[in-house]
Amino acid sequence: MKKLIVAGSTGSGKTTLCQWLHGQEIAYKKTQAIETFDQAIDTPGECIENRFLYKMILVSSVDADVIGLVQDCTKEESYFPPAFATVFAKPVIGIVTKIELAETQEQIAEARAHLQAAGVEQIFEVSTIENVGVEALRTYLEA
Repeated sequence: MKKLIVAGSTGSGKTTLCQWLHGQEIAYKKTQAIETFDQAIDTPGECIENRFLYKMILVSSVDADVIGLVQDCTKEESYFPPAFATVFAKPVIGIVTKIELAETQEQIAEARAHLQAAGVEQIFEVSTIENVGVEALRTYLEA
């Protein structure tokens, strides 16, 4: 399996996604520092919310095969600057999370638009709670 590093705003579902990919019990936990799983690297939301901390993501991405930019579809704002994906010399995918909480399809479309503007190569729409879309992501990572 390719090693995935996830970056996104606080509460966007990065830790939950890492827990799901590793078959762990889903339990909320505020990530305070970069945490390494067997096949994933979880970054604190502050790393993307504060551009002075981008270097933490960049340095940590050296140990990953794929960069995953995570966008919560229930949030209107995005912290990813345009073409953010171009700073990485590796594949960058987008992951729209919490799709089970979307009140309208437009929320998911807006999340996708944020990720496309950031320059991701492929987008996965997932719900770790309802087990939707996560198998497609796992298949991608196992290829």
